[in-house]
Amino acid sequence: MPEEVKINVSVIIPAYNRLWCLPRAINSCRNTKCVTEIIVVDDGSADGTWEWLISQSDITALRQENQGQTYAINKGFTVAKGDYIRFLDSDDFLSEGAIDAQYRKAVATGAQLICSRVDLYDESSAKITVCPELANWNDFLEIQLGNTYGSHFLGMLFHRSLIEKTPRRPEFALREDRMFLLEIALLNPVLAITEGCAGYWVQHSQQMQGKYAGLQSQAANWQHLLIFRRILGRLDADGRLEEKYKKAACTVLWPLAHWIAKDHIADALEVVKWIYELDPAFEIPERGSLGLMHRTFGFKATEKILRLRRIAKYGGN
Repeated sequence: MPEEVKINVSVIIPAYNRLWCLPRAINSCRNTKCVTEIIVVDDGSADGTWEWLISQSDITALRQENQGQTYAINKGFTVAKGDYIRFLDSDDFLSEGAIDAQYRKAVATGAQLICSRVDLYDESSAKITVCPELANWNDFLEIQLGNTYGSHFLGMLFHRSLIEKTPRRPEFALREDRMFLLEIALLNPVLAITEGCAGYWVQHSQQMQGKYAGLQSQAANWQHLLIFRRILGRLDADGRLEEKYKKAACTVLWPLAHWIAKDHIADALEVVKWIYELDPAFEIPERGSLGLMHRTFGFKATEKILRLRRIAKYGGN
């Protein structure tokens, strides 16, 4: 009986009605020097995705009824055999050689998490926006808690032991990327950085993230807030809630309070209260007239004024 080939890297790609871009994502994972398996989970597509997948001899194809991306990713990991795992959305794609470069770095350093920058790619114009190279991050958790550039999971290679401890969370489906990286960060993984672009986060008209509206937008904000409540609560319970983590979190909580205030001013005020409990010296980041309004009238009055302006401009409540 032939010996089973050892898999170095497993790439997990969830897909739902993305046949227009899925082949590009898959092609970007092929032709590696390290032994790579490509796992694609069709989340109940109706555009011919499954029929195309089963025609590809070098892909492990799985299928499920439409349940959502988090379930698809978790399903893909159940069959993954790689020592290292990477995740790729079906509309994004990797840079040539990225898998090999990060795997070599992992082997050479023994790192559990290898990070590289991710650039932006505009689907309509093919324009590439180059993002900053990653600095030598001293604290991955501080980076992910804050509002600075923290790369993107498609630019990261994870040791499988990390993924075994951090399944994707369907209850945070609208903000699960952030929850995932924060839970990874809580594990304090050994980190290494590889220079260069690992892949391209594609911007296109069918994207959902960042385009939530109405009740979905409100749900995304509540999930985001609950993530920070949970993560900071765990840090506090473990005696690890350092000042730098509090300050980093406040840079996210402040704009989140603004979003929540559009529909629920009382709840937004509770977020602001929490910000000043975390960082009594917190300084309002806005400059110009908006910053002046906040410093002069306070958060509640400023948000009420902004709401009246929106009503005057767009109508509604």
